[in-house]
Parts: sequence; C-alpha cells; structure tokens
Amino acid sequence: MLTGRTIQSKGGTNHQNYLFHLDNLSVEYGNLKALKSVQLTIYPGEILFVTGPSGAGKTSLLNILGGNLTPTSGKAVLPHERSAKHFVASVFQDLRLLQKKSCEDNVWMAYDSSLYTNKNEFYKELEDLARILNLYDHLNRKIEDCNGGLKQKVAMIRALMSKPTALLADEPTSSLDKENSYRLFEVLNHYNHKKGLTLVWATHNKELIKQFPGKIAHLDQGRLVYSGHACFI
Repeated sequence: MLTGRTIQSKGGTNHQNYLFHLDNLSVEYGNLKALKSVQLTIYPGEILFVTGPSGAGKTSLLNILGGNLTPTSGKAVLPHERSAKHFVASVFQDLRLLQKKSCEDNVWMAYDSSLYTNKNEFYKELEDLARILNLYDHLNRKIEDCNGGLKQKVAMIRALMSKPTALLADEPTSSLDKENSYRLFEVLNHYNHKKGLTLVWATHNKELIKQFPGKIAHLDQGRLVYSGHACFI
C-alpha cells in the first residue's frame, strides 16, 4: 500500500499559503468511521482529484472542505475562516436547483452586483459558458424537464458564475457522456489557469485524470493512502 504524504505546492511547505488544511481529522457516523486521521493540505490554484472506491470517504471529505460537516476529531482550517474574500462553491449530488425555474433563471441565482460591472457582463459570461457546454439552446427549459446531464451543466455554470476561490465537485460528470465530460473539464481547466480557481474534484473517471494535469488524494476505507501526482493511475 502506498503511504500518504501531505500535498504541497511547488513553492514549498509554507503553510501560511494554503487554502485548506486538515490535521489528523476523523469523521464518524455512529459506528462507521468515514474518515480516519486524514492529513491534507491544498494550496491556491491546485487541481486535486479525490479518488477511491465507493464508500471510501470521498463525499465526507468534500463536505468537510465545504464546511458542511463537523469533524469528530482533529482540525479543519477552511478558506472562509481565514479571510472573508474567499468563497468556496460546491456542486454535490444534490444539485439544489429550482425545479420550476428555467436553466437560465437558476444560473442567475449566482448574480452578485459586487462581482460584476453590470448584468450585461454577467449574461455575456453565462452565454459563453452555455454555448461551450451545449446548454445554450436549453436555457429556457425548466429544470424539471431536463435530464441529469443538463442539470449538472446548469449547476456547474452557476457555481462558476459565483466567482469562487475554490470549487468542490462530487462526480459532476456522472450524467455526462465522454465528450461533454471533457468539455466541462476543459472549461474548469481554463478557469484554473486564467483565474486561479482551485479545483477539488471527486471522481472515478481515470481517463479524465490521465488527460489533465493535477494531483490526487486517494482514499481507501476512510484513510488517505496516497497524495501527490497521479503516477500510479
């Protein structure tokens, strides 16, 4: 078994630069130990794929990073706790879309006048993303009439339009075919390179991991058994 080591940036080990830091963190649900003594540091601008079999603790890890879950023991230092300028967006299995509203209306929920010069600027970015992800022709469709793939695209665009510091995504391509999965990650890769977006992506898709730069955190039965470059995928 590969032993875990803390993920570190190219710039060194200065922990003052991290976004997320988990220190000997464990999560228990009754008798179930979902995470066991996890030690993990994520730095700004990193792409981290969280891998592992079903039940390994991937969703629990993302919920910890998103501030949605309190650890049973250990410590989690999160971006919004360190600075009000940080915002972490999440796209989990529960997409939290308004079923009676259109795709476009759901994306507009992300509009914040402090982040955009005006609504035209917001709509231009929305339109560009919708075209790239093959959603543009469906913007007026109600969410309740959309398939799973369209819903995932709406949720991802809405998250990106909120201009987060980091984006947490739990199997966001599970309802997408290969072409659309790659389109989505190409968009995320662009936001990572051009805007410094930190990405934490839980996935079983090994082919996707092979095609894009990033690191992995591999979980097995709640333990972080490997963290670093994806050399063993």
